[in-house]
Formats: sequence, structure tokens, C-alpha cells
Amino acid sequence: MAEETGGTVADRLAPVLRPVRAGNGFEEALEQILQVVRLGLVAGGERLPAERELAGRLGISRVTLREVLRVLHDQGLVESRRGRYGGTFVLPRADTAGEDELRRRIAGVDLEDVLRFREVLEVGAAGLCAAHGLDGGRAERLRRALAGTHDAPLDGYRRADTMLHLTLAGLCGSPTLAAQYAAVRATVNDLLDCIPLLVRNLEHSQRQHTALVEAVLGGDADRAREVMREHCAGTAALLRGFLT
Repeated sequence: MAEETGGTVADRLAPVLRPVRAGNGFEEALEQILQVVRLGLVAGGERLPAERELAGRLGISRVTLREVLRVLHDQGLVESRRGRYGGTFVLPRADTAGEDELRRRIAGVDLEDVLRFREVLEVGAAGLCAAHGLDGGRAERLRRALAGTHDAPLDGYRRADTMLHLTLAGLCGSPTLAAQYAAVRATVNDLLDCIPLLVRNLEHSQRQHTALVEAVLGGDADRAREVMREHCAGTAALLRGFLT
């Protein structure tokens, strides 16, 4: 599979996909793959990993996985293609620029609750990573995720940004926190899709990302929490400005 911004598809899915618990295998697998699609970790037109790999990562049978993929197909989120280069492909998302679509996407979302919960999780994850330290392999994962944001084209920036934040959450040592963050980030991305990408804001975010990674890798937990809190506040300000 070709390399893209943020690594292979399998690399990008690693922070989100995890073995499901017994009893709700279908529901939890569906939740996780829906998060993958909503987070934009697999772009429109891009292929999901093979059924065997997906089923293995989720700890479910291929029969159950096919039931999950059938739901996604029925919802117009994926399509199956036959042949040597076939598989399950994510369909491009519909244009979300219209006012009716914007209202639909944010209806029922408690913006302040989402923003506060996101801040708690992100600040906590940054502090934990810095306080406990990251060994060579995990530090390299974080560096690669940061590099992905620097190298991303404008239309791929949001996915690279998402990958950096998911990577940090996944490295903090708490699978529960990482799972909760993936869920809240999906909602944040729905909200971000309703506002324009602003180049000046992205440049500012990049400076914050760099400072954050430096603090984490330097073991400065207080600085890591401070930078992340400021970073979350900037995103919150934009969302409040456009959506309230």
C-alpha cells in the first residue's frame, strides 16, 4: 500500500482501532469504523485495510466484519469493488458548505461540553506523555506525526492534524482516554468541517504543535499542558465565533 501523508492507512488507523469487548462486538466494531470515516483517516477514494487485517485488529470474525461493512455500504459511506485491485473503498464525503447542512451537522451538539471535554482529555494526555516520557519508538511516532502536519497540503491538513492529536492520545498510556478522545475528536471534526480553513490559523497551530512536541519529548509536563491548553483554546475560539 502506498505511503501518504501520515503513513499507510494501517498506520493511521492504529490509534483508533482496538479489540472490541465480548458481548457487543458488532456495535463496537461499527462505532470504531464509523470514527475512522468521520475522522477522515481514510480519504474518499481510498481503500480500507483488507478484511483479514481489520477483523484481526478488532478481534471479531470476518462474518461480523462483513455485517459492519454492509451497514456502511447501506449508509452510502463505502463501496465494494471486485478484482485484483478491489476491496472496500471509502466514498468521498458530500459537500458541506450549504447553510442547511451546517445546521444539520451541529444540531443537538452541546458545543461547550464538547470543547471542555476535549480540552480535559488533550491537556491530560500531553501532561502524561511528558511526565512519563516516551521511549525511542514512541518518540519517533510522535515526530513522524508532527512531520506529517508540516508536509500536508492544505486539503489534507485536517487529517494530518487529527493524526497528530490521536497519536499523542494513544501514547499517553491510557487506552480508555485514547478511546474517549477518538470519539470526541470525531465530533470536533464534524464542527470544524462547518468552518473555513484559515491559513493564518493553521500557521499558528503549526507553531503550537512544534512547541507541544518539544515539551513532551523534553519531559516538561507543565509546559506541555500549557501549550495544549492554549492550542485547544484557539480552536474553541474559532468554533464559537463561527457557530454561535
